[in-house]
Amino acid sequence: MTSDGNQSNLFSSSPAAPDDQGQEASGYRPLAARLRPGDLRAYTGQGHLLGEGKPLRQAIDSGQLHSMILWGPPGVGKTTLARIAADSANACFLQVSAVLSGVKEIREAIARARLEKSGGRDTVLFVDEVHRFNKSQQDAFLPYVEDGTLIFIGATTENPSFELNNALLSRSRVYKLRPLEAEDLEAVLGRGLEVLEGVEADPDCLARIAAHADGDARRALNLLELASDLAEGGSITDLELDEVLQASLRRFDKGGDLFYDQISALHKAVRGSAPDAALYWYCRMLDGGCDPLYVARRVVRMASEDIGNADPRALTLALEAWQVLERLGSPEGELAIAQAIIYLACAAKSNAVYSAFNAARAEVEQGSSEEVPPHLRNAPTTLMRDMGHGEEYRYAHDEEEAYAAGENYFPEALKDQRYYHPVDRGLEQKIAEKLRYLRQRDKTSTIRRYD
Repeated sequence: MTSDGNQSNLFSSSPAAPDDQGQEASGYRPLAARLRPGDLRAYTGQGHLLGEGKPLRQAIDSGQLHSMILWGPPGVGKTTLARIAADSANACFLQVSAVLSGVKEIREAIARARLEKSGGRDTVLFVDEVHRFNKSQQDAFLPYVEDGTLIFIGATTENPSFELNNALLSRSRVYKLRPLEAEDLEAVLGRGLEVLEGVEADPDCLARIAAHADGDARRALNLLELASDLAEGGSITDLELDEVLQASLRRFDKGGDLFYDQISALHKAVRGSAPDAALYWYCRMLDGGCDPLYVARRVVRMASEDIGNADPRALTLALEAWQVLERLGSPEGELAIAQAIIYLACAAKSNAVYSAFNAARAEVEQGSSEEVPPHLRNAPTTLMRDMGHGEEYRYAHDEEEAYAAGENYFPEALKDQRYYHPVDRGLEQKIAEKLRYLRQRDKTSTIRRYD
């Protein structure tokens, strides 16, 4: 999707945008850098942000910039968009990396921005990987964003609401960039072939590269460049592609947004009784390099949270699958986890135990510290017995059906409390029937605690 009908692709064959000194970099430059577009006419993708009439498009076209955070996966044009925005406003473009820079570099950028401001020129401070800045680093430039000394543009692959402080978020607008579509990537690769002199590749090869790039234009061009270096006779074949692509992993950032999004999708597929979808997300995580032991631990959690007593075998199977994985390792043990995932997805579902546990914890955390009723207290000494501990306690095994009808094991203030509500599915149907029977016996009993 393009921001207007006449746009070429995200990485065009037009000359690279100069740096803020007006000079182009010399020496070797990666293909992705050589194809970096210099204006919106050469920028493809992000039509939801850059289409006609969209606020970001209007801000860039008018040169009236505001502080913003560009949030999206790698290789979708965040840095490029920041440069284009700065150029449109004729602003000085200063770039710092949150990985390599500290407060010292920020102060130097602020000093430069003040100098530019005195000459009537705005400054864009572009912070790459801004989520890696700690609070003190973020606070260092916040006052200068507020007073207009600089325009802040941050780029991040992580959810800004988790990584950036509220003060910075409140002064910036967040724009979510999307991965590029396969057809966009194939067009980018086609332009890359135009720049790589004497190199050819058929459409199927380009499609394979686009698929492995997984929405990342920079990765796509890097893969193309690697394949061209291996190509004999100037033609990229499946042989070269196999060698280049076998070491290429799909987008998966351990501990990052994609990591949590995919495990969330797996959990929700299991909860939704969708075994095929659950298996897909499991394989996606493995393909991305996820430790299967992490998935095993989460599967055990699913067995308790979403199946519970509707099918207690689910927990046993999940634990056994974890044990198989620990004994066999990968890849052999991964099949056992797949077996557990499919079983859990197909099993009867109940979150009654999960809900009961949360309700009981909330009761304890928010309520008062109720005393243990005397009849439930232990009485190992004469003094305790004299104090009434254990008095009138009814030993259930001595009662009819081993059940002391009318007894209550709560403090009196909570005597009628209920946390556990079994669902009408799986084994919990039987549990619910038994609890209804026992509660009816409580109602008809001639001996009732607290009455």
